[in-house]
Amino acid sequence: MNRPASTDRRGIGPLAVVSITVGGTVLASSAALASGIVAIARKIVTPARRRRDDVRVDAYDPVAGTITLRSTPDTRLPGRYSFWYARGRGHARVGDVVRDDGRSVERRVEGVDGPGLDRAHRGRIGGWLFPTPRDAGLPAEEVAIATEVGQAPAWLVPAAGGLEGPWMIGVHGRGVTRAETIRAAPVFHREGLTSLLVSYRNDGEAPRSPDGRYALGDSEWRDVEAAIRFALDHGATSVVLMGWSMGGALVLQAATRSSLRGVVSGLVLESPVVDWRTTLADQGAAMRVPQVVQGLVLRLLGSPLLCRLAGSAEPIDFDRLDLVSRAGELDLPVLLLHSDDDGFVPSTASHALAEARPDLVTFEVFEVARHTKLWNLDPERFEGAITGWVGRHRLAGPPSTDHRA
Repeated sequence: MNRPASTDRRGIGPLAVVSITVGGTVLASSAALASGIVAIARKIVTPARRRRDDVRVDAYDPVAGTITLRSTPDTRLPGRYSFWYARGRGHARVGDVVRDDGRSVERRVEGVDGPGLDRAHRGRIGGWLFPTPRDAGLPAEEVAIATEVGQAPAWLVPAAGGLEGPWMIGVHGRGVTRAETIRAAPVFHREGLTSLLVSYRNDGEAPRSPDGRYALGDSEWRDVEAAIRFALDHGATSVVLMGWSMGGALVLQAATRSSLRGVVSGLVLESPVVDWRTTLADQGAAMRVPQVVQGLVLRLLGSPLLCRLAGSAEPIDFDRLDLVSRAGELDLPVLLLHSDDDGFVPSTASHALAEARPDLVTFEVFEVARHTKLWNLDPERFEGAITGWVGRHRLAGPPSTDHRA
């Protein structure tokens, strides 16, 4: 949503003006406007507990090892992806496109986890190919991180040389789980880093916050800080933070606000939210939400009083979440990975951050790839960018000789 002219949090002035206008039609319109603003604000901060199965299955041939899906921007993408069906209870790994006639897409099926694909009518495409680190060929154990809202589950993938040394902490995006971060663990494992793949409040695995609402990184970063503390307590000598999508907002906040930021040696951002105003403006335009309404939604979420209408206990500070305007606060190397064809989080803020801090930011610009699917499209380029960046900044530990992943 477009940046409002002011971040004054005393109220939502224009809405108040509309609301006191006399006249039945105008009064009804103002009530509808107010209701719409609250509904949009609630949608932004309310975690979705179930993802929609939005892809139709036209056919599945277990003998040929192919599945035919209705054509969408995601089903047409080259690369390897997850296909979730039965409301997320079933999972298949799909590979190369065999045929695309414009209406449907036939793809190779590399493997199926769980029964019922032959009975599936709908499902959804996902980028995180591996349900657990072990599915990616990595040793891993379940651990719990003590956060201020309770014990948050995480996967610990130790480096070949043990836990003493540099770590990577992977932070997933909105509406998914820590499984999203597994794709990066193999390359960091080969570079000699221990990986800690974390959950955070309200993501469906970690405990809820008292209000059960997202703060878009404005409070969740403290769970990343707790993960840093866990890493330090278990042998980490330095920490690379990697965030996907909204996870990028979390690690940017941790890197600039945490009392432990001194041990953070670098940031890797994949399809990140660098500035929420830019992201919400793009999504609002796609939904044809008028700019004045977009601005009122941000004012509501930023108001200590009115944010409660959205169910939030505390206002969201959109200025603090804007790392383009706060780029001067960054003091460590950043690897940015973003596709100009993202389709959900526009790459404009990533470009702006790279332009603001060319001394710190290495920007690997992708095309064709959609949101958080860069590894899926081109794993060699994705991993090569990380390997090169880690090497240039001397962030690696003793290299692993295990190349199973």
